Amino acid sequence: MAERIGFIGLGIMGEPMCRNLMKAGYACTVNTRTKSRAEKLLSEGAVWADSPEETAVKSDVIITIVTDTPDVEKVILGENGIIEGIRPGSVVIDMSTISPSATQAMAAALREKGADMLDAPVSGGDTGAIAGTLSIMVGGRQEVFDRCLPVFEAMGKSINLIGDHGAGQMTKLCNQVAVSVANLAMAEALILAAKAGLDMEKMLAAISGGAAGSWQLSNLAPRIIKRDFDPGFMVKLQQKDLRLVLGAASELGLGLPGASLAHQLFNAVEAAGEGDEGTQALVKSLERMSGVEVHG
Repeated sequence: MAERIGFIGLGIMGEPMCRNLMKAGYACTVNTRTKSRAEKLLSEGAVWADSPEETAVKSDVIITIVTDTPDVEKVILGENGIIEGIRPGSVVIDMSTISPSATQAMAAALREKGADMLDAPVSGGDTGAIAGTLSIMVGGRQEVFDRCLPVFEAMGKSINLIGDHGAGQMTKLCNQVAVSVANLAMAEALILAAKAGLDMEKMLAAISGGAAGSWQLSNLAPRIIKRDFDPGFMVKLQQKDLRLVLGAASELGLGLPGASLAHQLFNAVEAAGEGDEGTQALVKSLERMSGVEVHG
């Protein structure tokens, strides 16, 4: 019998991820803070639960993808939370990006109830969520990962068990370092090209096929030259992730100068009231500093 899925958090990422599970044949019970966000999925066959606790009662595998560490803690450990309804043998999969140490604490609390947890943050943005091609970085026990692999396969393509609880979250933080610094490198290349008066589309075509090629050059740069700053992943969420990155680095006694600079430039974007825009809006900080605007 297929696992009964509970899905909590139906935002830009969560809604298409849940839809892909339903397309794969899983029965899904859903909960989110604002019920209206669930209406489309309910019309497609999902079942509503009034709380995370009720979601857990009705599910074998409960997936959470919410904003930040306190949100996950509330959903799992809070009043009417998952932990109050979970049954022995059930699994919680948290696909949010949160603190690795908080993940470890929640996994321990769930184990006391006879349940398991996997931390499984994702990369690939809204396009990957819609297409079912997310990269999923998992922390937890091998046997639990093996059990949940078919669930992951309905949502992603690159699925890797990294290590024990918290390892998935730490890997996601490594991912966010690489992504944010690549975003900055892409933005600087565009600023240089704009200041020099180059044809932006020709420049992008020339460098994207070589060693400089990146997801950012292929996906974000074309949006920038069209002045399209609609979010796939919002600046304010990238900033939350970078705060986690820099906090984890501080705990380990590390300095991350590239990630720190990206964080400061995103701070300037947020200060300008652009925190709800996509992460390609990082270029706006450089535009304001340089007195040039990137466009096609």
